[in-house]
Amino acid sequence: MALREFLLISAVALAIIVAAFWIAFRFVRPAPPDEFVISTGAADGAYQLYARRYGELLAREGVRVQMRTSKGSLENLSRLTDPDSGVSVALVQGGVGDPARQPSLVTLAALYYEPLWVFYRGERELTLLTQLDGRRMAIGPEGSGTRALVRTLLAESKAGDGAGRLLPLGGEAAAEALKAGTVDAAMFVAGADAPYVQGLLRAQGVRLMSFGQAEALSRHFPYLAAVTLPRGVVDIAGDVPPQEVTLVATTAYLVAREDFHPALVAVLLDAVNRVHRGGGVFHHAGDFPAGRDGDFPLSQDAQQYFKSGPPLLQRYLPFWVANLIHRLLILLVPLVAVAIPVVRLFPVVYAWRMRRRVFRWYRELKSVEAEAARVPAPERVRELLARLDAIDEAVGRTRLPLAYSDYAYNMKLHVDLIRTRLRRFAEGSGRSAPGEAGAARRDEAPRAGAGP
Repeated sequence: MALREFLLISAVALAIIVAAFWIAFRFVRPAPPDEFVISTGAADGAYQLYARRYGELLAREGVRVQMRTSKGSLENLSRLTDPDSGVSVALVQGGVGDPARQPSLVTLAALYYEPLWVFYRGERELTLLTQLDGRRMAIGPEGSGTRALVRTLLAESKAGDGAGRLLPLGGEAAAEALKAGTVDAAMFVAGADAPYVQGLLRAQGVRLMSFGQAEALSRHFPYLAAVTLPRGVVDIAGDVPPQEVTLVATTAYLVAREDFHPALVAVLLDAVNRVHRGGGVFHHAGDFPAGRDGDFPLSQDAQQYFKSGPPLLQRYLPFWVANLIHRLLILLVPLVAVAIPVVRLFPVVYAWRMRRRVFRWYRELKSVEAEAARVPAPERVRELLARLDAIDEAVGRTRLPLAYSDYAYNMKLHVDLIRTRLRRFAEGSGRSAPGEAGAARRDEAPRAGAGP
């Protein structure tokens, strides 16, 4: 029975510990995957270039990045909102998202200014979008952010888009068409590092339009900003560009599904910070990446990163080692808060259970003692002695570990103490019980009165 008692208490303690671990485990997300898919843009675009750099840095941490090219930002957003696409992260042009229709997306970081480049052929200097009216323009394929932005600005400028004049060419194809003269203008929303932008800035016979209404456009469209391309910033030796150029720019954002694993958010943003923290053509060092809302709210994990930097362990340990330790620490909470107190309480409960098996007879013993103090009749004394014998026998049958056997022996001593008192009372301290002594005196009375 003592063994069963031990096993019962052990089972209860184990159940409490397991329940605590289960509750803690519910707060621990599954281990992060070792790969994810990022939707970029054209194969020769800046998005693809930056995604490749992210992938190279994340590969050192054991995370594989699968890059998937697209037609542009609109297709990237479509993939993010499609749970079957497999895409978790995408680079997206600011101003093309709709949080009302895409509520499951969050912003991870603002990456850099992404200007609208308008390259054209001709000797005449152009500064207004209306001056492009009637020309053949490559404005990007359907689904691209460039096409969406250009059509919005053309509509605001009341510039006609004659049938067949807005061609669905983008990236390198649009740049080659402009060089060849098959289009009169080509427009791109891209970073200054995009290879086709670099090529057109140096191309003979191709000019870059300076927006005379840049400030006005930025006031009409909050997601746009007026930026300046300083003279010679692209190539100081070659003086490219040969004069200062004013452009309108949106911001490139890193957008993710809201269920993107928090641990991957931190390691991805660490790679993003390494790629974009330096100065650029349109910004100073430290301006980007930035933790600010775009079309979608900034994720809580990204807020934490930009506020405090990468997690402490991740600053000194490889990503997978840091993440494993972090998960183990969370699971150690129930060990410290529950398991240790339960283990310390176990011997106390076990000792109480062992004592209780003996002590429960003390109530009966006190009842016998209280009744004996009221000078019971002789027949009641015999009943009380029988009850004491039953208590003694029950305590004798109680099985206890050796460490707790003194409780049983103490109980037996107390039973013997009460038994001795009852026997002395019954014997009248060497005489008969009170009833028997009265009968004896009556029998002896005649003999005392008889004389010779």
